[in-house]
Amino acid sequence: MDIRHGVAEANGLSLAYEDMGNVLHPAILLIMGLSAQLTMWPDGFCQQLVDKGYRVIRFDNRDIGLSTKLSDLKVKGPFWQRMLRAQLGLTSPVPYTLHDMAEDVNGLLDFLQIPAVHVVGASMGGMIAQIFAAKYPDRVRSLGIIFSSTNQALLPPPKRAALKPLTTGPGKKADEAAIIAHSVHFMRVINGPGYPLSDDELRTMAESFYRRSYYPAGVVRQFNAVLGTGSLRALSKTIRKSTVVIHGSADPLVRPACGRAVARAIPNSRYVEIKGMGHDLPPKAWEPIVHSLVVNMKR
Repeated sequence: MDIRHGVAEANGLSLAYEDMGNVLHPAILLIMGLSAQLTMWPDGFCQQLVDKGYRVIRFDNRDIGLSTKLSDLKVKGPFWQRMLRAQLGLTSPVPYTLHDMAEDVNGLLDFLQIPAVHVVGASMGGMIAQIFAAKYPDRVRSLGIIFSSTNQALLPPPKRAALKPLTTGPGKKADEAAIIAHSVHFMRVINGPGYPLSDDELRTMAESFYRRSYYPAGVVRQFNAVLGTGSLRALSKTIRKSTVVIHGSADPLVRPACGRAVARAIPNSRYVEIKGMGHDLPPKAWEPIVHSLVVNMKR
């Protein structure tokens, strides 16, 4: 697959992006989630969308991958307090919020001179996508939300087994082997039983992510952006674009109830639950996900 690499100057930041497919075809912008580089949208997944006749753009969010690192920003105050307020759908003071990250998306499209796109967001990226679609409806042709949430009050929290490795990390003195082992463990926990990946597959992915970029401080700030943003439900209720919400029935990190909350909030959206899928994009799940996205985009 031919991939065009670039760096966009957007919202005062430099955002690394990759652009695939015919530039004359309808564009899809893929927005990835917490701690996830653009390569978490697998090449094969992107190729399936290109084969359906779309131009596909994926990018590194701020503070991750090859995009700008905001090392001068510090998270202050007790973590538990932000967690509690987030469970109640309330905002908290944080270095930046998902609203700021939605402005990054707007700046990226300006840089690429693309007036409107099909927007697909996964996890935290799905939250950013909801904000963007609500604030910039004229730039959104359709909306796809994958294993995400409205962040509204009293939704079920992640299972402890999935939340613990995300919040603790491998340790400050961990070497490369320990960091990769920790990443393999986390990906194994969130991988659904219906689409199992082998240890070799998980290790290959973890090594690739680590060698491209490893920046845990950015993960902390992104996590706090999720916690600090507050409920998206009021914004999501204003979205009028054709929307499909896709969620795995076995997602331990963002529970299926969160996906159903998104579908209830966005008028006339369609909810698709994939049995046995967790919080990842394993190869055997690509076909049903791509099919659901393409049906929605053609609506």
